[in-house]
Amino acid sequence: MVSRNVPAKDDVKKKDTTSPDMQNEIAQLNRLLGAVMKYLADDEQEEIDIEYLLENTEGLRDWWNEYRELDRKRVEEEIKNSLTVLSLEELEAIREQIRQKEQ
Repeated sequence: MVSRNVPAKDDVKKKDTTSPDMQNEIAQLNRLLGAVMKYLADDEQEEIDIEYLLENTEGLRDWWNEYRELDRKRVEEEIKNSLTVLSLEELEAIREQIRQKEQ
């Protein structure tokens, strides 16, 4: 199974797991994961409603927004780093896409 939207291992910074702040963060993530897994494991659910999860799991929407912003920054950095290997034609095509998006 291919993982999606997962930061590269080197993007995850090493933190002191014994600090109270880190313990609180771990507890919060465990609570969020538990709530999501409980919802997913519910046999009565016929389809997954992400909006329901975001609305009804306290803190999940904030966490998701923060995660997406960090992922956005990682993607931007990957794109910047890859620009040097693109041909002039490829760069011009990207520039045209950006211009069309701005209009």
